[in-house]
Amino acid sequence: MDRIPSFCKDHDKLTVGLHAGTVMHGVTTWDMRFKKPNAGDYISPAALHTVEHLLATTLRNSARGEDIIYFGPMGCRTGFYLLTTDMDEGQVLTLLKECCKEALRLDEVPGSRREECGNYLEHDLEGAKREIAGYIKILESL
Repeated sequence: MDRIPSFCKDHDKLTVGLHAGTVMHGVTTWDMRFKKPNAGDYISPAALHTVEHLLATTLRNSARGEDIIYFGPMGCRTGFYLLTTDMDEGQVLTLLKECCKEALRLDEVPGSRREECGNYLEHDLEGAKREIAGYIKILESL
């Protein structure tokens, strides 16, 4: 069986930041790396889940919401994948800065009621905000 593209990258050489990955069928996969892989510092499951809710909501409600195909966590808990159409790196970087800042203004986790979420008890709003604030600093340095 062939290895998928993300498994072909040397994770010991990956850095935090925003990295363009594969482009298939007009969809670009962006690697939003919050943490250095294999460094022992990972996003907690509850904060990871909450970041997903916060950023999925702000991204899909942004002016570029129609260009967002998917946003979700990496299983290794070092970041997230963002799939977009019709956006270059500069546009994605600008959008992420805006949406991350908007997420920090939210006082509750969107879609976190029992009927809206398959694991509604596992959220950490403050932890998610700390992770997002740290990622904004990474984005600002790019």
